[in-house]
Order: sequence, then C-alpha cells, then structure tokens
Amino acid sequence: MKRYSFFYIIGGLLLVISAKAQQPLMPDKIYSFDPIPVQRPVMLDSTNLDKSTFSDEKLLAYPVSFPAQERFTTELTPDTAGFFNLTKPQQGEALQLFSFFVTGDRYGKGKLTITSPNPLELWIDNVKRATKTQVNDSLHQSGSVDTNLNGPANNVRIVIKMLTSAEYKADPAVKIELKPDEKDSLLVYTFNNIDNRRINIKDILEGKRVNSSSVSPSGRFVLLSLRETLSGGNSRSYTEIYDAKQKRMILSEPGGRAQLNWMPKSDMLYYVADDNSGRTLYTLDPLTAETKIIAEGLPKENFHMAPDEQSVFFSTKESITISNPGGLKRLLGIDDRLPGYRDRYFLYRHFFNTGLTQQLTFGRQTASLNDVTGDVKRLLFSTSEEYLLERPFRRSSLYMLDLETMEVDTIWKNETYAYSAQFSPDGKQLLIHGAPEAFGGIGLNIKEGQVANSYDTQSFIMNLATRQVEPVTKNFDPTISAQEWNAQDGYIYYRVEEGDRANMYRYDPRRKKFDKLPLKEDVIRSFNIAENAAWATYTGVSTSNSNRSYLLNLKTMESTLISDPYAERLNKLELGEVKDWQFTSSFGDVIEGRYYLPPNFDPKKKYPLIVYYYGGTSPTSRTFESTYPLHVYAAQDYVVYTLQPSGTTGYGQEFSARHVNAWGDQTAEEIIEGTKAFVASHPFVDGTKIGNIGASYGGFMTQYLITRTDLFSASVSHAGISNITSYWGEGYWGYSYSAGASAGSYPWNNPDLYVKQSPLFSADKVNTPLLLLHGTADTNVPIGESIQMYNALKLLGKEAEFIQVEGENHAIYDYDKRIAWNNAIYAWFAKWLKEDSRWWDSMFPDN
Repeated sequence: MKRYSFFYIIGGLLLVISAKAQQPLMPDKIYSFDPIPVQRPVMLDSTNLDKSTFSDEKLLAYPVSFPAQERFTTELTPDTAGFFNLTKPQQGEALQLFSFFVTGDRYGKGKLTITSPNPLELWIDNVKRATKTQVNDSLHQSGSVDTNLNGPANNVRIVIKMLTSAEYKADPAVKIELKPDEKDSLLVYTFNNIDNRRINIKDILEGKRVNSSSVSPSGRFVLLSLRETLSGGNSRSYTEIYDAKQKRMILSEPGGRAQLNWMPKSDMLYYVADDNSGRTLYTLDPLTAETKIIAEGLPKENFHMAPDEQSVFFSTKESITISNPGGLKRLLGIDDRLPGYRDRYFLYRHFFNTGLTQQLTFGRQTASLNDVTGDVKRLLFSTSEEYLLERPFRRSSLYMLDLETMEVDTIWKNETYAYSAQFSPDGKQLLIHGAPEAFGGIGLNIKEGQVANSYDTQSFIMNLATRQVEPVTKNFDPTISAQEWNAQDGYIYYRVEEGDRANMYRYDPRRKKFDKLPLKEDVIRSFNIAENAAWATYTGVSTSNSNRSYLLNLKTMESTLISDPYAERLNKLELGEVKDWQFTSSFGDVIEGRYYLPPNFDPKKKYPLIVYYYGGTSPTSRTFESTYPLHVYAAQDYVVYTLQPSGTTGYGQEFSARHVNAWGDQTAEEIIEGTKAFVASHPFVDGTKIGNIGASYGGFMTQYLITRTDLFSASVSHAGISNITSYWGEGYWGYSYSAGASAGSYPWNNPDLYVKQSPLFSADKVNTPLLLLHGTADTNVPIGESIQMYNALKLLGKEAEFIQVEGENHAIYDYDKRIAWNNAIYAWFAKWLKEDSRWWDSMFPDN
C-alpha cells in the first residue's frame, strides 16, 4: 500500500509528518532571528598565548544567549533543493540564528543533518552538539554536520548558529534533514515553531516553586519561602515578602535567613546567624530591611519566640554515652539501630533583658515543648517512653509547668495514642491531637470487631478544670492533619485529609459545627493565621498546577493569589485532562478515584492503562508533583487510573480500620474490581495492556495483586514488602508500623496473616512480568524484601527484573539517579504495554 505524508498548520508553521519513517524529513518553514553583527577584537599581537591566530572559528564561538522562540519572526521557505537562503551582510560579519522544535511520537533514534556552505554550530536544548568550521565556496559543495536524536524527542529545541560574512563567496544557506533510524519504521517526527511540549520527569524535579507562606500578626505582610531546582540538580532558596497594603513584593533575596519567622505580636521578623561565639538572634523590619540584634551568644539551637517577645524557648541535646568494648555495641532497645535513639532533649528559656538562660527540665527523659499561654505564665511539655508490653509500644505523659513558680501539674500520665496538645485562647482548655483509641477509646467510631487505624488521627478537647475529654471529630470523617485554636474569632481551624484532597475546615466549639473553607487548591499544604487580625495565608497544589500561595480574608473568605512562580514553566507544558471516576464495589462501597488522559487525547484510539495506588493507609492525593507523577505517565500516551481503596484514611474511621490486619485482603479485590470496571466503562482503554505500579506498601500491593490475578501485563514494585515477617523484624519502623497495620498480630500468634498475605509465599502464582526497584540503603523497607522476591521468581523461571539504586534510601532523591530510575519504569512499561523494548534495551542491553 502506498504511504503518504500529511501536512498540518500549527501556530503559523507548516508541519511535515512523514508516514514513511525511513525517508528524510525536512521542514517547509523555519524562522530566523535578526542578524547579530559581530566584530573582530583589537589585534594587539598576531597570536595569543596558545600561539594561534584569530579566526572565523573564534567569531562563531562568541557566546550568545538564545532569545525566546517568539522573537524568531523572520519566516523562511526552502528552494527546490531544500535550502533556506539568506542575504550576506553588506559588510563585516554577523551571526544568524535559526530555531525550531522537533517531537517524536515514541522512543526512538534519528539523525539530524545540517548542510550549509557557512560555519555553524548545532545546539539541542542548549547543549552544543556539533560544529562546522570550514567555509565552502558554493552551495553544491556545502559541507554538513549531524547529530543523533536518541530517546524520547519531547519537543526538543534546535538552534542553528551560523556565521555569515560579506567576504564569503557563497550566499548563506542551510538545509535541515531529519531521518529516523532504519529500524524505527513506526517512529514519526514533527517540526514545529511552538515552545510547548509534553511534561517530563525533569519538569517535576526542576523549576521554581513556593514552599510555604506565613502571615504577620497584623495580616499586612506575608513571608514566602521559595526553592528553585536547576537543570543538573543544583538548587537555591529564596525569600520574598508580600505587602498586602501595596499589593506587591517588597523584598526578594536569594538564600535564606535561618529560622526566619514572624514575631508573635509585632510585624517584625526574627532570624539567627552564627559565628564562633555562638548564635545571634536578630529582628528584621520588612519595610526598611533594617536589622537589630536582640540576643547574642546563644547556643546553636532552634528557637520558639515567647508570645510577649521577651524571651525564647529552646531544646538542647545530650546523648547517652556507653563504652563499647572492642567495637561491640550492645543495643539498649529495639530502636537503638535508629539514629538519635540515645539522644535526649531538655527545655531551656533565655531572657532578653537579663541575658539569663534558665534550664526548665532536667533528668533522663526528653521533654518536648507543646505550647505556651499568651501571658507566658504556663507551658505545656510532654515526655514519651518506650513500653514494649502493649501497642503502640510507647506511652506519653503531658505536664503543665507554671513558669513563675516552676510547679508542675500532671495532665495525663502514660497515655497511649495521645500525641500533642495546645492551649485554648483563654487557657482553660486543651486542644489535643491523637489517634481514635486515645483516652480509653472515647473517640472510636468503628464497627464491632474492628481495630482502629491509628494513623487516622483525631481531635479532642480537654477541660483543664474537670479533665473531661470531648472527642470533637468522632463523627467527622476527614483525618486531622493540623489544628489551631484562633484567639481572634474563637474558631478551631483544621487542615484535614479528606479523600484525595487536603481541605481546611473551621469548627465552632459553641455551636459544635464544622464549616469547610472555600479555598482555591485541591491540597492545602500550609495554613497560617494572623495573630491579631482576620487574615490568613495558605499554600496549596492541585492535580494540574504546582504550589501557589494566597492571602485569605477570614471574614469574606476571599482568596488573593500572591505567588505562583512555577506558572511560567507550566504555561509551556501540555497536560492531559484529569477526571474523577468512581465505582461501587462488590462489598457495597463507593470507591473514589480519578484518571489522567494523554495530551491531544483521541477517544477513538485505544490506549494502554497504568493503575497506580498506595493501597496502604494514605490516599493518593491530588498533587501535581509526586514521586510517581501521573501526568508524566499520561504524557507518554497512557491512560492513568488511581483509586482510594479500603483502608485509606480521610473517609471515616470504619473505612480506614479496614487497613488493620488486612495486608491486601479486600483492598486488592477492590483494585482488581475497579480496574475491570474502569476498562469496561472507557472504550478508549486497551484492556489487554494494563500495567500496575506502587511503592512501599503500594509496592507490597503490586506484588500481592499479581499473586491473585493475571489482569496486568506489566508490574512495578518499588521498595515493596514481599515477606511481612522479615519486614516486621528488620525495617527500622517495621514493628512500630505493624502496631497499626497488624494490631495485636505477630508471627507467633497469627502465622496465617504473616504467611498467606505475604507475596513471597505465593510467588509460584505470579505470571506477570515484574520490575523490582529498591534503594540499597533503604532503612524503612530493607532491600532484602526485593531480593527475596527476585530470587523466588528467577528460581521459578518467571519474568522478573531487579534494579538496585546505589546509596539511596526509601525514596530516590539524587537528581541523576531519580531520572534514570524513572526512565527505567517508563522503559519497562513501554516494553510490555507498547511492545516496544528499544528504550529498555538501550538502558539495559543483554550481555
């Protein structure tokens, strides 16, 4: 059958799409920048220190910062021979720039050839890839340079930098040819003039983002913390201050002043700086940038400013020292393998007016500061001790210290599942954060026979006079992530995990009523209230945008966007649509989820599907950036489905309690049912090409799923648990996490749970190709979990690959390793879901 080329007009540029991939592809139009005249330097000598003369090659090498694409405005069309022709300078020399973009529709290899009688440099994505130094006297004698385009060509920018001269015999011209590798018969390249492309993993790692925001006591100023990651992985921090009165940024500086924060009462900032004599505490005026020293010679610790601004509280570390004969180490407890186990912290207070530093706690127990009353008369601190005879294997005590008399009142002693407390504005009550089982289970809202999920944290109020505790959120389904009792309006503000969102609510203790705040983002990451005014600031993210910061009027609930530094980069990215989708499981529950479509989605096509889940106790939240960025998978022409199965927090205590002593039971069935239902409901999904991926507990879930079904065509498990018993015993937090996930169950009293639910013991049932990934320094889920499963599958003759990420812990943070690790995942899915192994083979060729 005869194959043709097709032509499209996009953004004023004619695209040529070659349907016969072996034929060279040439653009029908390109755009050039205005000529840039260059001059030779003053010749003080005939040669330089290297004894070389000045040449045209040195003129060509003059550095140029390439302008943005929209500044390339001169349109050029080729002659019959394919050359784009220009006019020589009337005198002297000039640099001529051409810029265009190339996209490939899949992983592949191609050769880009540039032919010209002129000297030129060929740049791809700001990297010089080839140089032609010779000058040819005629067009038909033109020389050429070439470079390879290997891998995914995601709208890469091509810049040709050409030297033109009035003295050259031939008029300047350039021919551009792009030819896929002979083996890439399906690869289709396109040229275009639009600086937009599909998102990739570097967009998740790189760019400038706002991390958090905090508001001054009057609500006038907002302090913003920003961070930028550059290409290559280097990063730098920024600080900005927004003035709501002037409606603009009044301060922006690189770096960051350590511990920069607002004073409790005045619109001043404080920060610290160190020298040989210790730590100095400064104030900073946001309007004038004037600084003032308020304390010197302090220890190098983190400070908590007292509400009256007359003193600071801090903790100092001391460590247990025990001699180890012959290099031997006797463990003092189960957690003595963990860094910091032998460290203890004690509370201190430094007074500005006298310079006195007073020790507040003494002994062998760490004391943690919880809160200080507004009049600085009382302080809450807590202690925690290991108690291995019952879960959760730790007990806490809370004390109230009279700062004038140093008398201590015990609020509770040896309580389990109570985590922290803060004073009410009048100091008569405590707002407490804890698990449902705290205070004898007064906050439990589960079915008979269930055990509460201790990660589904709740809120309680204690009356200090009677010590009675009210379970505020017992019948409130969202999980409490953070809480603050605001003195200005009397409301308690809650940042909550609600399904796959993180929302803000405020609670009226008088009416006992919750109201959801109408904020602008799906996932609120920080929320800060002005001390003396009805203003707040928040920072949040959504499925299709990065972090943004807002100023919020707490009376009108109007949000004002004040920072969105990633917007410039995001505007150049093509993202697919994100849609919510839910189904009713065979257990009678509505299971929520969402799915991501590829950019330029065609509902008439069939797309492979990737299913992502955590499957543990936390939802897969609606964040743009994540360790497993779902938009990036979709950009590679997958439909991506994620769901929130049983055991997930944020849907009520009964739902989250299904996580306990389950280890995949019911949760796996819901993932399988949801995947089948999703495929049946969406005709654009290829039900024969489904991949699944998860990490940590989700990695366990990947392994467990493929022992229960052959639904998936390719699977990925990062840092997954294969043997619940070995994870329980070896992981740094194995036994303590299992106190929640396997409450009351141990290898000796519930071997069925530890064996039957462990994928390793059903490895013979695996028929799905499995990619195991693991950091060699993983302390959370030791790498032995992947080693065991890999060994089993290889001995069984199953299709399995194992990639170890050298030196990385539970998450992969090294820039280069994270890119390579992600590419391995993409290549694995391409191999099995697209039947295209070239990417995988290029990364891991057979010996």
